[in-house]
Amino acid sequence: MQVATIEDRYPSRVASEPSLTPRVDPVVYDGGPVGNRLSFEDQRRFESDGYLFVENLFDATDVRDVLAELRAMVGDADLRSRDETITEPGSDSVRSIFRVHELSKVCGWLAQDVRVLDVARQILGSEVYIHQSRANLKPGFAGKEFYWHSDFETWHVEDGMPSMRALSVSIALTENYPFNGPLMVIPQSHKTYVSCVGRTPNDHYKHSLKKQEYGVPDNDSLKRLVDHFRDVLDLQGVVIFQSQPALFEVADAVGARGREHRGPGVCGLPDSDVGESLLLWCLHPDPATAPAATEAVLA
Repeated sequence: MQVATIEDRYPSRVASEPSLTPRVDPVVYDGGPVGNRLSFEDQRRFESDGYLFVENLFDATDVRDVLAELRAMVGDADLRSRDETITEPGSDSVRSIFRVHELSKVCGWLAQDVRVLDVARQILGSEVYIHQSRANLKPGFAGKEFYWHSDFETWHVEDGMPSMRALSVSIALTENYPFNGPLMVIPQSHKTYVSCVGRTPNDHYKHSLKKQEYGVPDNDSLKRLVDHFRDVLDLQGVVIFQSQPALFEVADAVGARGREHRGPGVCGLPDSDVGESLLLWCLHPDPATAPAATEAVLA
């Protein structure tokens, strides 16, 4: 395999002061295997805002099946003991389960659904593969926040992802309310890269999955982003987002009419360890089909 040394266009956690730099990668790529899953307006809005919210993509039966699967996974003692299962800080409540597309046939089916994949194929202009999958559960009362962050900053610094040609797909499985830990985004923040301070400790992921302290934008950078764009899911992987603590659990309300999501975010379930239910896929271009498929070494 050809090995290429490339300049690191998005350094982070190396300087003593944070910085904001313009994005240099495209947001939408042409020439992929799918060109008509998104309308022109949807694609334009995604390119402008950095996220796209699609309501009722899956029907009520699909949602019930996935929620039932997550309940079973949370109650599985063997699964709870695996490295892929992350508990909340200070409790044994399950916070996240990683690699869910391989640990669960139901989640694996969801990860291969063309209604999701074709959006990624159109935006990234390529076939895709899963870089990371997880279920964020955030149980009511015990569920802690996911503070403001950009996924790409972590993937870049800790995983070596060289560019922003990636897509976060967030599938909300429960209703979204202000009091139960909804996902929030800063529109158009995908156009700016926030370089964070602080050297990454060894085995940082073992602690950051419970509470992230490195790779988190400083308050002044966040304020500048919000002040600049002012108008504060496929998500662009670099968009700045966060999720509040889950203060309450609420009843799951899937009726015959299907599910109405109320913007980015989710809620809790009654009588269950599962609170917020949100499936996340990071989709990345397939190296076999993406241009310049060489092994990259950041310099």
